[in-house]
Amino acid sequence: MKGELTAIIEKAPEGGYWAICLEVPGANGQGETIFEAKENLKEAVSLILEDRMEDIKRGLPADAIIDAIAI
Repeated sequence: MKGELTAIIEKAPEGGYWAICLEVPGANGQGETIFEAKENLKEAVSLILEDRMEDIKRGLPADAIIDAIAI
């Protein structure tokens, strides 16, 4: 899955940076550098989306069609 999401990055009071993703509630990352904070945020987004997908798939009937869309 590929897409473009919004990262909000702020300086952390204790040093380093803190990042959140507007489109994925609960996804956040932190790091000593902006790059590290963004990489950690990407990992958090991926984990959350994978977990949500698995939850949804468990409730689907066997004949459900799973397909991709592009936005």
